[in-house]
Amino acid sequence: MKALVKDAQSLLSAAASLTGNKADELRERGMELLDQALGKAGKYQDQAMVKGKELAHTADVYVKDNPWRTVAVAAGVGLLLGVILGRK
Repeated sequence: MKALVKDAQSLLSAAASLTGNKADELRERGMELLDQALGKAGKYQDQAMVKGKELAHTADVYVKDNPWRTVAVAAGVGLLLGVILGRK
């Protein structure tokens, strides 16, 4: 995706210094590349949202099935952070 954006930027930069049909072609190609990059970014964002919801649901189920273990782990992490931050 970074490569698409870089290509689009270079095409648009080159088109800025040109005039006429060639400049129009370069601008059009640059805009197409940017549209492709935005489309891919939207797809990845949707996938990340779905995966995040799945992970949240899994964590919720685990906490409901193991409430005391979850409390013990949270207390241990809190104690460890307290010790580390108390030393500074």
